Amino acid sequence: MPKLIEKPTVIEAAGTKPKRIEEFVGRVNTGTPGVSVARMVSPAGWEEPGQTPEFDEYTVVLAGWLRVESRGSVLEVRAGQAVHTEAGEWVRYSTPEGAEYVAVCLPAFSLLTVHRDA
Repeated sequence: MPKLIEKPTVIEAAGTKPKRIEEFVGRVNTGTPGVSVARMVSPAGWEEPGQTPEFDEYTVVLAGWLRVESRGSVLEVRAGQAVHTEAGEWVRYSTPEGAEYVAVCLPAFSLLTVHRDA
């Protein structure tokens, strides 16, 4: 039977400026360890520490653009585009001009498995 998820849980974000994370599905809002789905609203100038997560992340940019840095490249992911980062790969996200996007993590995002740089 379908189950309505009435609203997301707002989660505090890591990074240099306040970013709004609305988790619809995941460890916090639904107790789901296998996947997380969250909407992000990120201001201009936001950036977070690099990380080497134990989960794959699929990100769909809805508005603005997202900078995604890896050891071998820097991508500018624009509205209407998506990016996939693989588990075990070092990556750093930022929004130089602001962005709204949806992130899907498999398995679900966890502070214990994101492994952010010091």
